[in-house]
Amino acid sequence: MATQGSPFNPRLRSERFSGQIAIALFRIAQGVQVMVRRSGQALGLSPAQTQALLFLAYARPGVHTIGGLAQRLQATMATASEVADALERKGLVVREPRPEDHRIIGLRLTGAGRRRAADLEGMLDDLEAAVAELPPDDQEHLHRILQHIVRRMVEKRLVVVYEMCWGCAFFRPMAHPDDPAAPHHCAFMDAPLPDAHTYTECPDFTPRAEVSA
Repeated sequence: MATQGSPFNPRLRSERFSGQIAIALFRIAQGVQVMVRRSGQALGLSPAQTQALLFLAYARPGVHTIGGLAQRLQATMATASEVADALERKGLVVREPRPEDHRIIGLRLTGAGRRRAADLEGMLDDLEAAVAELPPDDQEHLHRILQHIVRRMVEKRLVVVYEMCWGCAFFRPMAHPDDPAAPHHCAFMDAPLPDAHTYTECPDFTPRAEVSA
């Protein structure tokens, strides 16, 4: 079966826009890697440790485990455990058994870990600033295009997307109005949700548009 040729080949790339766009996205990905690496290095963290701190700061508490970290890093359980070990030695993370199942070891940021995660929050500022220079209509168009590309990469299991509940097909807002501690409901887990958890990122997020009515 004939192929179009690699977009890394400048001559072949010049003949089609899809190859030029693929290389542009590749260069952006390289730039993001540099941002992550530099931000982490300034705080004495590896790229994996940097991602782990942000995961523990913003993902829903239910996935704060070695398995959850492995999924977020797209790494093996052994690698995720090594990352957690390193952060624990630095006093940024503690391990604690889950009360509902002591075989599952949860991960929790310490006060120092939360402060270190907060120090990492600005690492994409330059990227966002570049996007913000575009007119609003172009930003909206770009968002739709990138969402399409991300969905295709998810289908190929190249990336794992975490988003908050409010755009998820499984989210049922105010399904339990008489329960102030957990007024919402997750149909995926079939469990009540505290309001605070709906503003965290979840690996089970499924856009409403992808689920037929």
